[in-house]
Amino acid sequence: MADTTKTATLTLDGKSYELPVHSPTAGPDVIDIRKLYGTAGVFTYDPGFTSTASCDSTITFIDGEEGVLLHRGYPIDQLAGKSHYLEVCYLLLYGELPTAAQLEKFETTITRHTMIHEQMHNFFRGFRRDAHPMATMVGVIGAMSAFYHDSTDISDPRQREIASHRLIAKMPTIAAMAYKYSIGQPFVYPRNDLDYAANFIHMCFSVPAEEYQVDPILSRAMDRIFTLHADHEQNASTSTVRLASSSGANPFACIAAGIACLWGPAHGGANQACLEMLKEIGTVDRIPEYIARAKDKNDPFRLMGFGHRVYKNMDPRATVMKESADEVLELLGVEDNPLLQVAKELEQIALNDPYFKEKKLFPNVDFYSGIILEAMGFPTSMFTPIFALSRTVGWISQWKEMLNDPQNKIGRPRQLYLGSTLRDYVDIEDRG
Repeated sequence: MADTTKTATLTLDGKSYELPVHSPTAGPDVIDIRKLYGTAGVFTYDPGFTSTASCDSTITFIDGEEGVLLHRGYPIDQLAGKSHYLEVCYLLLYGELPTAAQLEKFETTITRHTMIHEQMHNFFRGFRRDAHPMATMVGVIGAMSAFYHDSTDISDPRQREIASHRLIAKMPTIAAMAYKYSIGQPFVYPRNDLDYAANFIHMCFSVPAEEYQVDPILSRAMDRIFTLHADHEQNASTSTVRLASSSGANPFACIAAGIACLWGPAHGGANQACLEMLKEIGTVDRIPEYIARAKDKNDPFRLMGFGHRVYKNMDPRATVMKESADEVLELLGVEDNPLLQVAKELEQIALNDPYFKEKKLFPNVDFYSGIILEAMGFPTSMFTPIFALSRTVGWISQWKEMLNDPQNKIGRPRQLYLGSTLRDYVDIEDRG
């Protein structure tokens, strides 16, 4: 627990109440209001919980004003530049970077869990062919508790560990199967000779009739997408996972709840919204019109993929993602893709136009990840499933941390009630 030597004083109706103040290792101090209702008889009011800490955590730290994102203290640009996704998974799960032996064992464990139960193929076939891949993933991940009920006892540390490994390992397989099912192609089994990112690309784009080689540039770009989306503190979907977990729900149900929350366009759908905006613009010659609309306060049009709710400076993930985007576009080209031509021109305008600089509307991670996924050939319907795949380890790490917290209790937000006060029931024949 953080230091609590400081206190804050709340004065209400002439009475004063001393509230403990926690000082974290990084970030602003936090006023502890847990006993406020019991002592003062009042609640606090914080729609969206934007000023309320619902937990203490040692996993991820964000400083939006300075553009800082740390995982267990390590800057995201160093992890994305020097590490790879499964090593970051280990870091998030266990708190420290692994030794070579620990990493080898972890990678072997994950690789050997990538297959899914064969009967789950039948579960996929219960969906309509035109079902959104996110709808399929919500259902299939939730159903894992029926197929892997030997790892649903959250009171057993070993079962929690197995469930964690299964979710990280099987999520790429399930996401790729959801994609293959949506386009009417046969499922492709995972391959143990490929790394995590290459295996996912292979399952998405290979077909049984011909050999498919994953380009290492594309594999590296996908690995960075996974890494840069691995965790992002107490966002909406992570808070959903924690809230579901607080009830004692099994891990598969908790992660399915997180996926359902991530599906919202205000959360995980940002890179999809970015590509849909590029489609709306259509061609490079129409960009000036849309730039003018973006600058017009009376026009509802907004440039998607620029600026960020949390980061008031450059998104620290965007710098690394831009490198990958440049590499992918150099490999695959943009000459025959009008959307990518529009994206590159928009990027240059946003980086150089004084209006965008003043408003700090820099291209964010969603802008660049959308470009990469579009260039690779993924439809926009797969953008959010790939986000969910990436974020799974963050959700699991937060879930494990919460279960190990002795202060863990079922979530129960309060409300500011503005409805009717007590009134008597009126028989229907007496109602005016």
